[in-house]
Amino acid sequence: MKRIDGREISEYIKTQVRAEVETLKAGGVFPCLAVIIVGDDPASRTYVNNKKKVCEQVGIRSLEFALPAATAQEDLLSLIRKLNADDSVTGILCQLPLPKTIEEKVVLNAIDPKKDVDAFHPVNVGHIMIGDPVLLPCTPAGVMEMLRYEGIDPSGKNCVVIGRSNIVGKPMAMLLMAADGTVTVCHSKTVDLVSITSQADILVSSVGKAKFVTADMVKPGAVVIDVGMNRDENGKLCGDVDFTAVQEKAGYLTPVPGGVGLMTVAMLMKNTVTAAKMQMTKGK
Repeated sequence: MKRIDGREISEYIKTQVRAEVETLKAGGVFPCLAVIIVGDDPASRTYVNNKKKVCEQVGIRSLEFALPAATAQEDLLSLIRKLNADDSVTGILCQLPLPKTIEEKVVLNAIDPKKDVDAFHPVNVGHIMIGDPVLLPCTPAGVMEMLRYEGIDPSGKNCVVIGRSNIVGKPMAMLLMAADGTVTVCHSKTVDLVSITSQADILVSSVGKAKFVTADMVKPGAVVIDVGMNRDENGKLCGDVDFTAVQEKAGYLTPVPGGVGLMTVAMLMKNTVTAAKMQMTKGK
């Protein structure tokens, strides 16, 4: 079994991004990522701090807007409008989840699609759907980079995605399909899940349940990508895949931690550079 090292691949991506940032800066373009965090969710705070740290590593300027949990939706939308209009800001990210008093959909739709580095805006989702992607959702894009780096071509392969979220499952299926994979999407209503997953050449799990994917669900020699980020019974970070059992059967396997999570932040940096170049070419 080959362990797919997210640390190694994310460093490779960050090196590429750093070189692109230097080229842009030499041409008078300065990529800048504005991150909005509402409330004091500890996991969100950790993610935001990590994003700031990686921005620093690759030379991207970062701005943080930390708002109290009681922030009114209109005040948040007002801040987004201000950032949309600010030419020095090339990327905008609103950390999820938002407080229940704020409509996530309204907020995400308010971000200028050209600055939407999470690629959650319907315009960017639509581009992915028609096979003309501009900005890519960071986690699925990170998975595709991992496959490329390892020389794994989805073309003609049986690809199974467990989970149908807008953030991972659906766009993951679209990107695998765009790479000519034959894709099946499974979810909570899927009948006889094991019979489907055990036929997969490439299996991607994004269900958010610790050790959900067991050895009997995996085809011998399959590529298994674990997008899950969970805690096990001892409070230890783990993925959707029972790593110990599945590693005996899989051909390739991503660990948690040290796998897809690191790629997500690296791809966010890549999107921020893509957004900066896009705005430059459109004379913004």
